[in-house]
Amino acid sequence: MAKIVIYWTGTGNTESIANKIAEDLGVEAKNVADITASEAAAYDLVILGCPAMGSEELEDGEFRPFYDEFKSAKADAKVALFGSYDWGEGEWLRLWKDEADAAGQTVLATLAVNGDISVADADEYAAFIAAL
Repeated sequence: MAKIVIYWTGTGNTESIANKIAEDLGVEAKNVADITASEAAAYDLVILGCPAMGSEELEDGEFRPFYDEFKSAKADAKVALFGSYDWGEGEWLRLWKDEADAAGQTVLATLAVNGDISVADADEYAAFIAAL
């Protein structure tokens, strides 16, 4: 199964998570600016990372346009969703999962981290990796 990690980061927290996931799975991690939605659609599993922004939403300058195009390019994609947040309780990730479900994507796992990879709950992270 061909897998890839695709992420957007503002402060580096989501990038640290992306790099750890890619390392543990033995796959490539790419910043969303370095891949097109049609290139991403060629993978069997796309592991997407975006931090919470604004009012519990996806980053709208680069990541949101990419994700909207990806949903159109591969509505039946198998995905995993992750990201970091600094406030709230991770609502953006629940909303994102709901959106992916409504689009017909199969969400294999989600992971929300309040900060960078160094503060990730070890059991939650292990379960995320195991699901992939």
